[in-house]
Amino acid sequence: MFEHFKHIVPLLALGVLVSTAVTDAVYVMFTAAVARRRRFSAATWSSLWYLISSFAVINYTRDWTYVIFAAAGSWIGAYASVTLLHERPSTPPSPLGPPVA
Repeated sequence: MFEHFKHIVPLLALGVLVSTAVTDAVYVMFTAAVARRRRFSAATWSSLWYLISSFAVINYTRDWTYVIFAAAGSWIGAYASVTLLHERPSTPPSPLGPPVA
């Protein structure tokens, strides 16, 4: 079962992990820009998203064991970026939701 892991290149595995972490962080930024309806920002984040994700995709499609590192990087990137984007509201949110404009 673990024989597939014997041939993993540590530097490549780290590269896949980091690139997917950055990819997910960029995806969160893209989603935030879309939610704020910022076209230029969303388009820029979207193009970066594809450029960065290509490294991981090219590497783990050659060998499925790198998917594990991609998944770990994805989790790290999403968690870190949402943590950094978390803004504390100045007033508590209304239980009825945001006001309708």
